[in-house]
Amino acid sequence: IPAAERYHLMPDIDRWVIHSGFQLLRAQDPSDNDWICAINLSGQSLCDNTFLDFVIRELEESGISPHRICFEITETAAVANLVRASHFIKVLNGMGIRFALDDFGSGLSSFAYLKNLKVDYLKIDGSFVRDMLNDPIDRALVEAINHIGHVIGIQTIAEFVENDEILNALRELGVDFAQGYAIAKPAPFEEVVPSVKRELPRRSYPR
Repeated sequence: IPAAERYHLMPDIDRWVIHSGFQLLRAQDPSDNDWICAINLSGQSLCDNTFLDFVIRELEESGISPHRICFEITETAAVANLVRASHFIKVLNGMGIRFALDDFGSGLSSFAYLKNLKVDYLKIDGSFVRDMLNDPIDRALVEAINHIGHVIGIQTIAEFVENDEILNALRELGVDFAQGYAIAKPAPFEEVVPSVKRELPRRSYPR
């Protein structure tokens, strides 16, 4: 990923991931469609003038429900491209696509910018979650982010949940969702969703 970012290839990669992901969802068994597909987006894609139109076109061509898609944007990328990010989120959110602000808490002005980004989920940065049992400051930060999110009306997701002890502590704080090895380890799409078995398309996209 760092190499792709250095040579400005992330918009092309994000296009491939979106097209492939939408096609996999389209090929899925209709009886197994009650889950959300989260797709990470690069800050470079937010700065691409044609990227929003691309997403809308892919969504329309795939025929899948927008409510099944959640785009994840890192806090730092959103803040660095606040105007573009806000417009991108507003347009797609209006169509039904959900958004998560990833690695929340890692930036310097998290709470100040949060009011301007209409996201559905806050993903609490894993560096706080991982050590929250041993570090009272990290626990307090997790609690604060969760509280602010709920006050604004945003659901929270804790990253790096590596064991049941952390999971139980998050339950006590009222965090909505958890992500990490205590829940499940990364696996190929076909193993997670057995109803989908299809070769991913090879396709290039114009800039």
